[in-house]
Amino acid sequence: MMFAAQFAKTIKLLIVIGMVVPVLTGCWDRLEIEERAVVLGISVDLEKPGAAKEESDVSHLKGAFPVPNQRMLRVAVQIALPGRIPLGPGEGGGGKGGSEGTVWVIDVVGHTLDDALMNLQQQVSGRLFFGHLRVIVVSEALARHGLQNLNDYLRRNPEVRRMAWMMVSKGSALEVMRAAPELERVPSLYLMSTLDNAVRLGKFPVNYVGMFWSNTSKKGQEAFLPYVEIRKEQNIQVQGMAIFTYDKMVGSTLPFDIAAYMGIKGLNPAGYRGFVPIGNNPSRTVTIYATSRKSMIKASIRNGKPYFKVSIFTEISMEEKISEQFSINSSDILKEIEDTNRKALKKACENLIEKTQKAHSDIFGFGEYVRAKLPNYWNKKVITKGAWQEMYPNVDVEVTVNTRMRRVGMKAK
Repeated sequence: MMFAAQFAKTIKLLIVIGMVVPVLTGCWDRLEIEERAVVLGISVDLEKPGAAKEESDVSHLKGAFPVPNQRMLRVAVQIALPGRIPLGPGEGGGGKGGSEGTVWVIDVVGHTLDDALMNLQQQVSGRLFFGHLRVIVVSEALARHGLQNLNDYLRRNPEVRRMAWMMVSKGSALEVMRAAPELERVPSLYLMSTLDNAVRLGKFPVNYVGMFWSNTSKKGQEAFLPYVEIRKEQNIQVQGMAIFTYDKMVGSTLPFDIAAYMGIKGLNPAGYRGFVPIGNNPSRTVTIYATSRKSMIKASIRNGKPYFKVSIFTEISMEEKISEQFSINSSDILKEIEDTNRKALKKACENLIEKTQKAHSDIFGFGEYVRAKLPNYWNKKVITKGAWQEMYPNVDVEVTVNTRMRRVGMKAK
């Protein structure tokens, strides 16, 4: 009896030890934060011929191994300096000196992104860590050349978060990475907050890098990225959307086209403003802004090809009158404002759809509606992503817009 009790006690002890031991091994592969080089941002440019002269024999010996037959890349990383990042509002302060004191921007060249980062690691004491990567900036030249290598490396890296922002810069991506805006001591965080606030204000749809990769992989949809430009005061302006087919940029839109895209997709919040003349009289003009949107997309087959009907509904409010020489005191004037806005939005949506059709870039995902609602047609007539790209310019899209004035403000007269 005592033997059985002792045996049971031994078994319980072994079970407890077996449960505790795995917990105690949790820090066996730890890496202290001081031993890491925390990368906050990456910029990638297409380098000019002759850049190989800057390259050291880090990843290969020159002449001993074949290298990719393509133009080299210039890759810059923005590394956080330990102990310099402000932790609270009391430690803020912008300016060029402030940003230079919080981050270190270093650039190298390489044949691929992995090759360039290997060259970079040779110059940095800590291991490059991408767990806090917030922004990825690529130049327009590289985007038009193709992002296949960039996407492949980043998607395979488990440290890269899918909620980082990727953007296309008009001009040098390195200049964007070296920008020192006055409002933020950490430039990468300024770039991230610029796009996050654009989403909150209804100026840009949510489009993290993970969503970009997902849309690139879809058979019936193409991807887009924010198209940005650095201004003279070191601030960043969203110039529109960079639209893609596969992994290559094929065009860009105007800033107001973002409003048309969000209207077609029914995305909220709505944040764009517009001028509406009353009676075609420039002196009788009001400024309106959209407060909410709804949309419905229906797919069908007409004359042997896909036909789409896009129904958009927007609520608008009046923000200001340009002149005090007229009054908004009747329902007829409100009806005229609604009709004028409806026609303007309808035209903007049709122009954007036409622009994407010319570029063979279905950023709206009309093809996904065909795959979901008309699978037999897709499986017989389309099948592949490339076939849909060729078919998309010839499909018919009907846009109908309905607008309702919600508020005219406290002062109507």
